[in-house]
Amino acid sequence: MGTGYEPLDLPKPVAEDIWIVDGPAIRFYGMPFSTRATIVRLADGALWVHSPTRLTPALAERVEALGPVRHLVAPNWIHYACVADWQARFPEAEAWAAPGVAKRASKRGMTLHFDHQLTQDPPAGWAGEIDQMIVRGSEVHREAVFFHRASATLILTDLIENFEPRKLGFWMRLATRLGGIQAPRGSMPRDMRATFRDRAALREDVLRMIGWQPERVILAHGRWFERDGTAELERAFRWLL
Repeated sequence: MGTGYEPLDLPKPVAEDIWIVDGPAIRFYGMPFSTRATIVRLADGALWVHSPTRLTPALAERVEALGPVRHLVAPNWIHYACVADWQARFPEAEAWAAPGVAKRASKRGMTLHFDHQLTQDPPAGWAGEIDQMIVRGSEVHREAVFFHRASATLILTDLIENFEPRKLGFWMRLATRLGGIQAPRGSMPRDMRATFRDRAALREDVLRMIGWQPERVILAHGRWFERDGTAELERAFRWLL
């Protein structure tokens, strides 16, 4: 199934030492969702892979040409399905999971091994290069967000979704419009907002992201923000701020 972000399964440069990989659509609540991974090359040459997507032999070879894969990141309770395939191809990589990921995978009948749980502070492997935090406010959706300092790129997963209507079928266009996640005014899905009972904590964390002053914001679903990243953050979270 096409996503409108072809070519798929190919590292695409974003800035120096950072790439995105557009993956195939997956079904979520019966609807097709485009997918996107982010790859960062750290100062020591190691690769950090966020929200791994489908791993084809050709993609694996292209990734290996960029450097050794050392970190695989499952950033929230929904984005973990392809981690095992990357672990099989890159057994030397350490796997990192946001709170709740392993439990969710187990409930779905998947046995996944994660070496570490992500916390509010970056580990030694990428400290000083990628800032991170677990966004607070919801007991359901605990997402790790990341800021690549060198490229001024904020890396989100589902906190903002921005589906382009021209790339969607009728029912998906209707659903994304009702859900508040349709480009060019993509935002946090309305059903997700309802899980954030502690709006003060969420607001504080969003303000921290804004304080990072990102030039661009990469999203897992839909059109990502290649420019005006800080302004897009402020717009997307106007309902909260």
